[in-house]
Amino acid sequence: MASIFSKIVNGEIPAYKVAEDENFLAFLDISPVAEGHTLVIPKKEVDYLFDLDDELYTGLHLFAKKVAAGLKKTIACKKVGVMVLGLEVHHAHIHLVPMKTEADLLNFSKKIQLNKEEFEKIRKKISENM
Repeated sequence: MASIFSKIVNGEIPAYKVAEDENFLAFLDISPVAEGHTLVIPKKEVDYLFDLDDELYTGLHLFAKKVAAGLKKTIACKKVGVMVLGLEVHHAHIHLVPMKTEADLLNFSKKIQLNKEEFEKIRKKISENM
């Protein structure tokens, strides 16, 4: 059965897409821990990050680097933190979290609430800054 992320890739589920190319997709996390919290995935569904072939693994990280640069230009933060986390979705993904403090990245139990307009505004700004 396709993961929720594969359904996003296939257009079956909507997402606030920040960036996309033929192999990768970045979209806003709908349960963010910070404004601009973005997920970066390979379009190919592979459960475990370290099971990606070398080319896809390297490409995913280079794509994430571009997205992080756009995030840094968009969201007031000291750095963009990177975390590989999550057992619920069986699709390799990287979390990019704009950080003012380390707690912004390390406290995934703290979620913020954003409405559709806020998500769309953030998505648009990040896309423009890439």
